[in-house]
Amino acid sequence: MKIVFNSLVIVAAGAAVFFSFSLSSKFKEEQSQRLSAKHENERVTTKAEGTEATLAETEAQLKDAQDQRELLSQSITTLKSTEKSLKRDMADAEATIKQQQAELTSVEETIQQLKDSLKEFGGDITLENLGDKIAEIEDANAAKKTKIEELESNSDAAEKRIASTKAESDRLTQKSNDRKARIAQNATEAVVTAVNQDWGFLVIGAGSNSGFAPQGKLLVKRDGRLIGSVAPSAIEATQTVANIDMDSLSPGVRIQPGDRVILATPASN
Repeated sequence: MKIVFNSLVIVAAGAAVFFSFSLSSKFKEEQSQRLSAKHENERVTTKAEGTEATLAETEAQLKDAQDQRELLSQSITTLKSTEKSLKRDMADAEATIKQQQAELTSVEETIQQLKDSLKEFGGDITLENLGDKIAEIEDANAAKKTKIEELESNSDAAEKRIASTKAESDRLTQKSNDRKARIAQNATEAVVTAVNQDWGFLVIGAGSNSGFAPQGKLLVKRDGRLIGSVAPSAIEATQTVANIDMDSLSPGVRIQPGDRVILATPASN
């Protein structure tokens, strides 16, 4: 019995040793596999991280390239615009140059014409002393203008004096004519052409057409002797009507046609 038990113990121990060895080998194998898998995983992870880094770098490079491309495109657009602007500026500059050349040609022709004209004024006038000559001419013109203004002023004053003298002469002439008319009127005698004793008026055969325009009382005379007076009441073109002053007549005296009338008060001379 003891032998059997020992045998079982030995068998169990051997089985234990076998299983222990078998498990140890299997553990080592599995551990080796785990280590290998771990190393592979680390390698793959490292590779993946490197790939991601490379991808990120590539993306950064791509973005930088795109930015550079955009900048280049903008630069090209700017250069094209600048080129167009330069072409326009060149065209404007060429047009300006042509215009300036034409103006220069015109100026040269004008200078030549001026030189030719200066020759007509004598050899002492040149472009160099033209300014001085012009100043001399302007001074001379200014002096002449001043003289002309002085003469015009004197002429105006003389015309005013002449006008004043003429006005005074006309006034004196008119005064003389009026005086002559008054003197002539003083010497005027008119004839009584009709008498109305009932109504106390008479008609004188002279009127405004003959210059007979008495303003006051008239004296009636016969044969150089005064016999009475009348007062004009209406002066017509060819005759004058006058009222008889009965109080001026002597008793028994009547004015008759043919009697003559004169001014009672001579006109002032």
